Amino acid sequence: MSMPETNSHDKIANERAAPNRIARDLDWNLLRTFIVLARSASITDAAERLGLRQPSVSSALKRLEDRLGRRLIDRSPGRYELTEPGKLLYQEALEIEGSIQRLGSLMADSGSNVQGHISIALASHVCSPHLDQALAAFHAGNPLATFDLDVSTSQEALNRVRARRASLAICLVHRRDPKLQYARLYREYFGLFCGPPHELFGRKALTPADLAGRASVSFVTDRLEDALRPVTLMRAAADLGDHVVGTSAHLEEVKRMVLAGMGIAPLPVHVVARDVTDGVLWQLPPYEDLPAIDVHLVWNPAARRNAAEQALLDLLRRRIEEVPIEERTYGAPHGDQGPR
Repeated sequence: MSMPETNSHDKIANERAAPNRIARDLDWNLLRTFIVLARSASITDAAERLGLRQPSVSSALKRLEDRLGRRLIDRSPGRYELTEPGKLLYQEALEIEGSIQRLGSLMADSGSNVQGHISIALASHVCSPHLDQALAAFHAGNPLATFDLDVSTSQEALNRVRARRASLAICLVHRRDPKLQYARLYREYFGLFCGPPHELFGRKALTPADLAGRASVSFVTDRLEDALRPVTLMRAAADLGDHVVGTSAHLEEVKRMVLAGMGIAPLPVHVVARDVTDGVLWQLPPYEDLPAIDVHLVWNPAARRNAAEQALLDLLRRRIEEVPIEERTYGAPHGDQGPR
């Protein structure tokens, strides 16, 4: 009767030791391979990305699953997708990858207060004189710091900061992640615009009724459940048709479709002001009560920052605190009383 009790104690002891065993035995190369597997459509696809043979990648995945005691990817016939443990591991592996990638920058920075690499993830329509002035001042004071600015969707920018693969994000925010911190960098107003081929181009005294039923183009985040919800409501109030000809995550591509006459699009008023002045875009109603969208500075408080990253973050936060939001608001329609 004592044998089952001993086995039970051994099982509990083994379960308690498992986390220590994983930390001791896990190979970073297996996690790196798993990250590629999670981003791929199949094991063969992952092997091609890694420059390895398919059996080698399959073997690496099996070793990782054996060590963790969990099935990470459902590889049943006709299926290739992460299991719940696989999704959890993928998020954790991204954070580990971000920390490892930052080691070089941290080591280079160890002897200086002004050196270091800064990676900023931005949404495509970030246009802020205050941000530009801050970067100019920072570079003048820290000429040895280096930068890369990566443009993507706001969600991807947030994911990069969350995974510590970017120092900062400057983007739209819909739902706040309690693991990240936020500060409103600036506010912008959106209006509706058309290009020269459009039949409304150049016409004055238009009313919202003139837009009813017409085709549109927009951003992929122009949806009721996303960060551009106020813009979506403006399009709905204009009674634009349900026919959305094209979408893009990048402002320049949305504008390209507008210039081609493909449809009416919401665009940040201050960003396209020069295009309106140059006669290549035409603003349509409504002209007042335009939707205001906030663009945020986002950072990960758990990330270890090099001196350059910390100095830039401190500078941006200080300027946000010192400059009233009214001065960081762009494209407000005539007669608007400022941020609400």
